[in-house]
Amino acid sequence: MKDFFVILGGMGTQATESFVHLLNKRTPAKKDQDYLNYCLFNHATVPDRTAYILDTTLDSPVEALTEDIRQLSPLHPSFFVLTCNTAHYFYNELQAQTEIPILHMPRIAVEQVVKSYSHLNRKIRVGLLATTGTVSSGVYHQEMEKHEQTELVMASKEIQEEVMTLIYDDIKAQNYLNEERYQYILKEMMEEEACDVVILGCTELSLMQAETLQTKFPVIDAQSELVDATIERVLSRR
Repeated sequence: MKDFFVILGGMGTQATESFVHLLNKRTPAKKDQDYLNYCLFNHATVPDRTAYILDTTLDSPVEALTEDIRQLSPLHPSFFVLTCNTAHYFYNELQAQTEIPILHMPRIAVEQVVKSYSHLNRKIRVGLLATTGTVSSGVYHQEMEKHEQTELVMASKEIQEEVMTLIYDDIKAQNYLNEERYQYILKEMMEEEACDVVILGCTELSLMQAETLQTKFPVIDAQSELVDATIERVLSRR
């Protein structure tokens, strides 16, 4: 197969499935051959990224992800897609393993925030909902610092605990899309923290957003933006 890309997934598997579903759904296709060529690498046993960032004595996910990239690079994909926000903490280490570009999901999401909300003509108050690992890693902080018109708003301790419960206890552990908890979290970020928009910086939250019937709160879904960037990149090369 030529002119294909690789999806580095499995972190988690349900979220990866959501990414692929959205990718296929948004691809402008009228026949089989119009869809995108890709290889899905669902490496479900990659050690937990958040757990390692918070406690480096635990198993590191870098070795597993590095092995994946080294195995797949000789196939000469056009690019890699890394479908885990927290894994971008290791982005520089992973990109150093290959000359093949890896799309940077947090960067793409932040750039979309700036594009969508620059009309405010003031600081854009951007809330971040993500795992404690992603928050601690600073990957979104670093991207936000590149744009003077943005102001990063962190969740309170209480809301961050709610986010982790939603991601790990509800979605990962039980495959339970707890819409009530999700809507409560968004409401607190928008009304109590006065955010203009909230970035969904975890693919489990992206899965939650995709399955939520209705929400009045403005969000930028990092996974959704990565899907669009992936499709745009492929179609521009055809």
